[in-house]
Amino acid sequence: MDTELLKTFLEVSRTRHFGKAAEHLYLTPSAVSFRIRQLESQLGVTLFTRLRNNIQLTSSGEALIPHAESMLLAWARAQHEVALSERQTQQLAVAGTANLWDAYLQEGLHRLYCELPALSLRADIRTPEQMTRALLSRTLDLAFLTDPARIEGVRHIATHTMELQLVSTYPELDATRAMAQDYIRIDWGTAFNTQHAKLFNAATPPLLHTGSVRIALEYLLHHGGSAFLPSSMIRQYQDQERLFLVTDTPTLSREVYAAFLPGSERQALIDKVIELFGADAGAEG
Repeated sequence: MDTELLKTFLEVSRTRHFGKAAEHLYLTPSAVSFRIRQLESQLGVTLFTRLRNNIQLTSSGEALIPHAESMLLAWARAQHEVALSERQTQQLAVAGTANLWDAYLQEGLHRLYCELPALSLRADIRTPEQMTRALLSRTLDLAFLTDPARIEGVRHIATHTMELQLVSTYPELDATRAMAQDYIRIDWGTAFNTQHAKLFNAATPPLLHTGSVRIALEYLLHHGGSAFLPSSMIRQYQDQERLFLVTDTPTLSREVYAAFLPGSERQALIDKVIELFGADAGAEG
């Protein structure tokens, strides 16, 4: 199957618009439409319903998405490995959520390349669901998560404890006032959401709810407010007196897990990478 057809399918499924997909792929709308018809013809199913400007995935289209993602990742990995074979460079595919890259994983990259200079790394931002699918299809070697994937065969190793502290741009606030005064809610996963609900079940709805710690931090520094941030990210702003701890609020801890399928031919490399990413585990606080 032509991988360009799958790329086009995923872009249309993301934008739900043939014209926008065409712009992103540098094609004409008619070329996008032709590719989708080709793919539908090869599969013998209808992938989209087209009612005026309302484009929706059919059940067959929904079912194709994870397979299309896996096939494109597998093809990209195959291309990469073939290109690397002559140099005998070690290759590994690693992914984590956006928050974990900002709060923890980015620092680990520096240790990896100091200790493993021959490593060729593919590093991606993925949702937990995407990482789980990629692990099972073996298009991903290692995933970093805050909530373990409860799937048979996937092994988890705790690599780091992340300390989340409630901070504010306003000094000397208590928790009640911090929650009521421009509170920004960051999605730190299921366990955090449970702890948060127990502590602040009657709190005012957040001013901003985001899955990105970087978005939350930038908003705080420019507009003011309060949020739970990793202690490793707030120290410099505390020293500059731009962020202040809300001292009557407990620190909420989150474990970071490395997830992988045992038995890979890259197992020794996976073990070494986990060791390097966990080299500073427990250093926060």
